[in-house]
Amino acid sequence: MVLPTDTVYGLCADPHSEAPALEIYRMKQRPAEQPTALLAKDVELLFELVPELRGDVGLLRGLLPGPYTLILPNPGRRYPWLTGSSPGTIGVRVPELEGPGAEVLEHVGAVAATSANLHGGPEPRRLDDVPVEIRAGAAAVVDGGELPGTPSTVLDLTGEAPRVVREGAVPAAEAIERALAAASSG
Repeated sequence: MVLPTDTVYGLCADPHSEAPALEIYRMKQRPAEQPTALLAKDVELLFELVPELRGDVGLLRGLLPGPYTLILPNPGRRYPWLTGSSPGTIGVRVPELEGPGAEVLEHVGAVAATSANLHGGPEPRRLDDVPVEIRAGAAAVVDGGELPGTPSTVLDLTGEAPRVVREGAVPAAEAIERALAAASSG
């Protein structure tokens, strides 16, 4: 499905089995080595889906919900079809949603999600920006109007210090500062 998030339109699928995730990769023309995020409606559901994350409660609650994708350790090697070439880590996201995107996510709980563009293409801020072949191949398309258009900031939290992998909706310096503050409060 094509779903509006708090940043850009996402190409989403059922995260609980491999076939839907592989379809995202096919539709997006994305290399299978690249990870895809596990996007959940709230932090509590994220803890249910990846129980090992409970050790990072303060950190996660300090950053989520928000425009972040967090790369965290995945010692249980859960959702291997979403981790690309890094099964020991997993990208997670809890967006701040309103409107139709929030309604869908509340109903389904969690999705595998990546931006609804062709690999390397511009992130879609409007439904019309989503490539025709992705819209045509999706089982459902949800129109959320015009979105901010800047993707989530990707923070790698697997090392000694937070590292910005992709600067997005939150500037790198601010993202690092927030991550350090959240880690120290947890």
